[in-house]
Amino acid sequence: MKTYPPFIAGREEPADKWIHVLRASALLEDAFGAMKLKRTLDRGGQVPSEDDRIVGRVGLVSKEQSARALAEARRAQRIWARVPFKERLAVGEAVNARFVAHAEEFVEVLIAEGHPRRLAQWEVAGIIQGSSPETLAVNAEMMSRTDRSGQRETRVVRKPDGVVCISPPQNAAVANSLLGLPTLVGGNAVVIKAPRSVPFGTAWAWRELIAPVMEDFGAPPGVFSIVCDAPRRQLDLWLNSPDVDDIMFFGSSDRGLAIERECVTHGKKPVLELAGNDGLMVWKDAEVELAARAAAECFYGSAQICMVPKYALVHPDVAEAFTEALRVAVSEIRPGMPEEEGALLSPVIKTEDFFATLNSALDAGATLVSGGDRLDHSGTASSSGVFVSPTLLRVDGLETARGLDAVREETFFPLLPVVVPRRDEDAALLEDMLAFLDSNAYGLRNSLWAQDPLVIDAFCEGVQSGGLLKVNDSHLGFVGGLPTHGGTGRTGGAHGECNFPMLRTTHLQGISIATAVTPRESVFDSVR
Repeated sequence: MKTYPPFIAGREEPADKWIHVLRASALLEDAFGAMKLKRTLDRGGQVPSEDDRIVGRVGLVSKEQSARALAEARRAQRIWARVPFKERLAVGEAVNARFVAHAEEFVEVLIAEGHPRRLAQWEVAGIIQGSSPETLAVNAEMMSRTDRSGQRETRVVRKPDGVVCISPPQNAAVANSLLGLPTLVGGNAVVIKAPRSVPFGTAWAWRELIAPVMEDFGAPPGVFSIVCDAPRRQLDLWLNSPDVDDIMFFGSSDRGLAIERECVTHGKKPVLELAGNDGLMVWKDAEVELAARAAAECFYGSAQICMVPKYALVHPDVAEAFTEALRVAVSEIRPGMPEEEGALLSPVIKTEDFFATLNSALDAGATLVSGGDRLDHSGTASSSGVFVSPTLLRVDGLETARGLDAVREETFFPLLPVVVPRRDEDAALLEDMLAFLDSNAYGLRNSLWAQDPLVIDAFCEGVQSGGLLKVNDSHLGFVGGLPTHGGTGRTGGAHGECNFPMLRTTHLQGISIATAVTPRESVFDSVR
């Protein structure tokens, strides 16, 4: 059994309590027996020998260890920030190479935590792409610029904010915790909080993949620590500590926006990754089959990740063909044990919310196309099943759609409305559809399927909301050199935008280095 004690400033430290992690498939096969074993282990019971249900354990931190992690981070950060940027960039590239080398093992760790195999493969692809040399190089170009102004060398540079604390979500803890890597490359120190419900993967990734590289490069030990603790206790510590500069928080919009206000009150910079309610727009000349495949990405992990399409907005001329192609694509999606090839659905946490939202939409005039059932892990309908079949709705009219929670709010369950506007002249229809996309209170991703260059230009130039726009491409896939995260509105808060963590956790500074300049005369240079 792999064991990860608290990791404070490069050292393993004792833990009085442990969180034991069992394979998610063990919970699906025998929930009662697995939970009984977990409770026994967490309470200090003897560990059964060679029980393959047990993945590992992670130690809980004490209040003193947590405070010391922050103090050590403050000391280490000033040393780390003086390491030349090119050397820090090389650290990021070396870690990325390690991600690539351990990709298969990485997938297996995520599967053990309950991520279906195809979802785990997508996550690892995103981790590799988000830290790739290509993406790091794009970031590096924006970190500094040098020019001449008369007898002065001028520089505009980004300097690290200092100590950044990261609180990833339980649904994708590992992948999101690894936004800490470009944060480190930017010259910051980081403290990562592994969620108590799923701490193993986060501890594994940072200890097994990142720590050896940092040690080989001679990074100061306090530059990163890993803590596992109650979220509110850590948040209160971070808010009140003089050793914390930024807080990167992942979670619901309501909670995240409240935390944003707390951060500002306490003088901390909030970097928010909150809910998403992505739209996928299909114009009349789209490749309908491909667009339907992209829309079906909604159901990765049962739509319990933020950056999947949550509604499709479809030109009435192709609505029938698109909906049928989507229905066929969705019919191939099934639940299963996380280890199974082809399994894509995850157990649904908010089943009651799913049925309430579905019934509300149907009562308001939406039409059920397919789905709407509870399933067990074999895909059989079951009133006690923990899975939900991928569910498609058709909603006619933009006004009707605007009034539905199924369209207006983020839905964290497998429900995809197909919104079809009333027929109109194409020019007016295009304007209405783009305005509908842009009126979304959330702003993570938006995507378009179209062939007409004028429609593509109108989308790219006219849609202001969102951290990422994609055209004729996978909605969910990652693209080298572009951000994997970030957004506007209720997705990213008051200062939300696409999130390159290296940029979001640094700040601009101007520098002027003069040669043979007389101060008294130079005061008036700009008016001569």
